[in-house]
Amino acid sequence: MNRFVQNNALVLGLAAMILAFPAEGSINKSVKVEDGATSSGASSVNGSVTVGKNATVNGSLDTVNGAIRVDDDSVIEDANTVNGSIKIGENVRADRLETVNGSIGVAENSTVDGDISAVNGGITLREGSSVSEDLSNVNGDIKLRGAQVGGDISTTSGDIELFDGAVVQGDLIVEAPGGMFWNRGKSKTPKIVIGPGCRVGGTIRLERKVKLYISESAEVGGVDGEMSMDDAVRFSGKRP
Repeated sequence: MNRFVQNNALVLGLAAMILAFPAEGSINKSVKVEDGATSSGASSVNGSVTVGKNATVNGSLDTVNGAIRVDDDSVIEDANTVNGSIKIGENVRADRLETVNGSIGVAENSTVDGDISAVNGGITLREGSSVSEDLSNVNGDIKLRGAQVGGDISTTSGDIELFDGAVVQGDLIVEAPGGMFWNRGKSKTPKIVIGPGCRVGGTIRLERKVKLYISESAEVGGVDGEMSMDDAVRFSGKRP
């Protein structure tokens, strides 16, 4: 399914779920699950959703116009927002993270058992964090610092940086721009950096030209598409 169609479905689905109102829900106010509490889910339409430390949420965290924040040592299921960022603290376990317009940040030693996806927003994974499946966006930088992705990483116009021994088990994909929502006037050339000691288990698949930098101590399964390994700039220091 087209990614834009998927996210239109997300908007409609969130609206329907929020109007159904779980135990902790609001239209115009922010909602918080307190430290150490157990909740069946939390939602807002025009407010933020916050989960305190050591909390457990056995249900979704949903908002349309607001941010989602999960503090350290908590357990949640899905976190979904349309216009807002998602910030995950340290030692958190989550099932899936998704936003349309906003960034996603995952702190040290946290685990996402499914996908992480955004449309217009950067994604950052800190040291010791992991994503079991895919990580993707359209616009926005993707940065892994000593983190691991079990599936693919994909973007269209964002830069991708892997440092501090980050690992991608699947492919690293830069998709060709296109579709009715693509703003061709703002297209830029993405920069891909595979830092020292990092590994891409699959292939770097390039559907468009990029600025490609690969450390001499990094491992990649190959480069194909619009470029080849011969087009990569190899470097020996910490950064190109």
